[in-house]
Amino acid sequence: MSESEKKITVVLASGGTGGHIFPAEALAAELISKGNKAILISDVRYKKHSLTPDEMDVRIVNSSSTGGGLVGKVKAALTITSGIRQAMKELKSINPDVVVGFGGYPSFPTMFAAVLLKIKTVVHEQNCVMGRVNKFLSSRVDKIATSFREVKGIKKKYHDKITLTGNPVRPAIKALREFPYPDLEESDNIQILVIGGSQGASIFSKVVPDAICMLPDEFKKLIRVDQQCRKEDLQNVKDIYKENDINADLATFFEDIPSRIASSNLIIARAGASTVSEITVAGRPSILIPYKHAMDDHQTVNAKALEKRNAAVLISEDDFVPEKLSKVIKSFIDNPENLVIMAKNSHSLGKVDAVEKLTDCLVAK
Repeated sequence: MSESEKKITVVLASGGTGGHIFPAEALAAELISKGNKAILISDVRYKKHSLTPDEMDVRIVNSSSTGGGLVGKVKAALTITSGIRQAMKELKSINPDVVVGFGGYPSFPTMFAAVLLKIKTVVHEQNCVMGRVNKFLSSRVDKIATSFREVKGIKKKYHDKITLTGNPVRPAIKALREFPYPDLEESDNIQILVIGGSQGASIFSKVVPDAICMLPDEFKKLIRVDQQCRKEDLQNVKDIYKENDINADLATFFEDIPSRIASSNLIIARAGASTVSEITVAGRPSILIPYKHAMDDHQTVNAKALEKRNAAVLISEDDFVPEKLSKVIKSFIDNPENLVIMAKNSHSLGKVDAVEKLTDCLVAK
């Protein structure tokens, strides 16, 4: 939007996990930088994330998933009804121009309240498979913004609502677009970044150290590992790397994740939408291990979209064992030119203008 355009107030309805929060945060930063007002409505899990910008107002409404048998479903229905009432009160007070939902069950009360109040609504789908909340709302909202060209779960009769925007990434990640892929010939080592969500996945703590320790000694000397681990796994993983003279930096959470992505030659990660978006915006090759219990197996679909373009190697969680991973890493060390090719392919998939396109989608008639 140009400076001459009318400033707007936008409510962002989001689940509390990073996959939903990060694109909402990116949109809020863009809106606020242009003089607009952005208010996030989520659940208490948002507090796990250090959100920016500071000017973003955050409010909480009651929400619940709908699982857990008959008693659980009744309790969930009561909680959701309470959340819808809270959201209606908040929306009447805020009087937003548009409400945009980023999925996750905590987004439902706010989005449904917005529909009831006849406020302009947009849902943003980060994955290749429509999430259940967004899918339910797709018949009721005004527009559907997608991160991928092909998204499963949207009925044909709603295709005229679709706008391909890409998945917004945080400003610090967006800045990585200009950082070139680290030159393997000039580097003293191959840097591997292992991230498993905001708290490193336990399966990575079990598999990755053993896989790297299986490499020939001359290859071990070339490896530098930055790895997120769960607190209960941290000391054990440190001991394994130390005993095998592997150069490693471990933490439960890296505050400087953008700089670590920039310096990495290879990323090992889950295949959540935000992770995939950040990897491709930065243009880094990856080994993706989709979380097999993800709703509708959407992480596998996300990973396949990169694998199809030779931007990533997909290893299913069932096949993710040290022997398999070690073989893949060894093949990259033997043929580093493949990493360079995958980096270029990854970079070509990155949608760096996603936040601008989503902003345009919000203000368009």
